[in-house]
Amino acid sequence: MAEPLLSIESLAAAHGGRRVFGGVSFELARGGIAALLGPSGTGKTTLLRVIAGLHAAEAGVVRLRGTDAAGLKPEKRGVGFVFQDLALFPHLDVAGNVGFGLSAWPKAEREARVADLLARTGLDGLGARRPHELSGGQQQRVALARSLAPKPDLLLLDEPLSSLDADLRPKLRDELRALLKSEGTAALLVTHDQDEAFAFADTVGVMLEGRLAQWSPGYELYHRPASAEVARFVGDGRLLPVRWLDATRVDSPFGPLAVPRAEGAEPVEAGRDGLLLLRPDDVLVGEGETPAVVVDITFHGADSLHRLRLDDGTEISALAPSHRRFAIGERVPVRPDLAHVVVFPR
Repeated sequence: MAEPLLSIESLAAAHGGRRVFGGVSFELARGGIAALLGPSGTGKTTLLRVIAGLHAAEAGVVRLRGTDAAGLKPEKRGVGFVFQDLALFPHLDVAGNVGFGLSAWPKAEREARVADLLARTGLDGLGARRPHELSGGQQQRVALARSLAPKPDLLLLDEPLSSLDADLRPKLRDELRALLKSEGTAALLVTHDQDEAFAFADTVGVMLEGRLAQWSPGYELYHRPASAEVARFVGDGRLLPVRWLDATRVDSPFGPLAVPRAEGAEPVEAGRDGLLLLRPDDVLVGEGETPAVVVDITFHGADSLHRLRLDDGTEISALAPSHRRFAIGERVPVRPDLAHVVVFPR
């Protein structure tokens, strides 16, 4: 296997004597794009700063290109950093900001690199403007172009799109991903937006209570969360109490459900309690044999989110195409449509 670009081993960091995170380990391949999710205060930004050399590690190792980075100053790590507040230089024009890290390059190469990035980030013709003369989206593009200009093989991004309007964020996110792929630059993004993480990253990590709870492709994270805590945090879902009938079935509010046994997993004894993960896209409304009452409906355009109450008082959520109209208080049949049956110990 190829050596990873970034390897984090049992990393820990502290602020003012208080540990922010600990025991964090993961790898990022060359050209790989990853994102970190988690509540505020779980150490996501601190982790970026440790990788960049801007914050000292309390324990563990950061390896860049197979080398322990502990003795490397930030400017020697070959890592770009896009801060949440952008930190553009107000006294420099756009071209000066983008070319700031290229002072050692020959003039012709520097000017060519700046011109190329301005064109590829939609800033062509704006090189002579100052940051205050630009829109928020244009300022963001300048910050990204400046970070990519020296051709780092790793770019760290601390919620760079959080200040943008909701309609602009997906466009710039997709442009950034395409630019990173074309440059062959690996990236690690910190974000609070789960949709952004799933759309942007090949791999998504979840940090909970100062630890990395899961590091996996977004599909696996959503459909096969590693724990009940991750399942509660990622996506919109309910954890329903169930009881194992035997090694391959649980008794649920919908009746018996088959649970595929993971390879190498220990058999589960009958009678043991568990929690079944049920997401809104796992429930079909208007068919099945389990009755439910529509408690609330939230219209989302193409689909609507229905909050439903089963006869035993259990509340679940279900997505349905918005042209299938149900009324609040209406009694409707529902059934599970589980491509992935996930049950956690209780």
